[in-house]
Amino acid sequence: MTAASFTASADAPAVLDRCRTLVRPALAAAVARLHPWVGEMAAYSFGWCEAGGAPGVAQGAAPGGKGVRQALAVLGAEAAGAPGRAGVAAAVAVELVHAFSLLHDDIMDGDATRRGRPAVWKAYGTGSAVLAGDALFALAVETLAAEPAGPGAVRTLSAALRDLVCGQADDLLFAARPWTGPERVTPGEYRVMAEHKTGALLGCSAALGALLGGADPGTAAALDRAGRHLGVAFQIADDVLGIWGDPAVTGKPVHGDLRERKKTFPVLVALGTPAAGRLAPLLDTDPQGAAALIEEAGGRSAALAEARRHLTAAETALAGVPLRATTADELRSLIAFLVNREV
Repeated sequence: MTAASFTASADAPAVLDRCRTLVRPALAAAVARLHPWVGEMAAYSFGWCEAGGAPGVAQGAAPGGKGVRQALAVLGAEAAGAPGRAGVAAAVAVELVHAFSLLHDDIMDGDATRRGRPAVWKAYGTGSAVLAGDALFALAVETLAAEPAGPGAVRTLSAALRDLVCGQADDLLFAARPWTGPERVTPGEYRVMAEHKTGALLGCSAALGALLGGADPGTAAALDRAGRHLGVAFQIADDVLGIWGDPAVTGKPVHGDLRERKKTFPVLVALGTPAAGRLAPLLDTDPQGAAALIEEAGGRSAALAEARRHLTAAETALAGVPLRATTADELRSLIAFLVNREV
């Protein structure tokens, strides 16, 4: 999949590195305020240490993941005409919330690993991981509340968290619904779930940075819309990778999402075609045959088209914001980096 309008000259990994370097000291200082044991679990979740507190070994590109949300917060401040450091508190808050959501997601989904290591709940126990997630959430709110724009920023974060919880609830409930029939999950329901579960925090990240940078509500709202559309595009691109992606790129087995019987966008589209009668039995018995039939029924092409549509909507939202050329270039590069993968 390509998104030509988002191909920019800025180097996205360099942008991510710049923002991580700016945010890391404040993020570490925030985690240091936690109870030492809880702080150790938080540090483990970020890849800063091993279970037990020994210095961590970086997994992948960077300890703790790419840092996209914190980068969006820094760029949101810069989009408002402020220096990037004005968005650091927002970056710390969204990174803490993201970590909190991953700790709880891994428990709910039963995922035993995260970024190549045991998930926090496997390393420390389920109750301990729940406690650590709760602490990260509380610390995020405390971090924002200390800012001059605190009340408005906390309201923005709270609204995003409400949406995130709604999206996670829908995603969990989708698993119990049938493949076909009047109770099946529709592509429209999926879009709402993806915007809430993935897009809400991406949009909130950029909007919070903008608010702390002194942006007007219209600019913050436009950045929030762009992030939400990006979240849907990213989730759909991830769905395509989950079925047809190269394991060397994804780190997951081929047809992994089908083996786990996930109700992803390509599957839902194909189930809305005349192929549904043949596809439903294959989804439970033959992942390879299901993948071929989903593609034949147009599920893959429809998913890529839907992702492009949301990228265009994100571009439209950004076009309505008076961004500095450098900031606009970096935002577009991050979007391209997230979505333009081997799909």
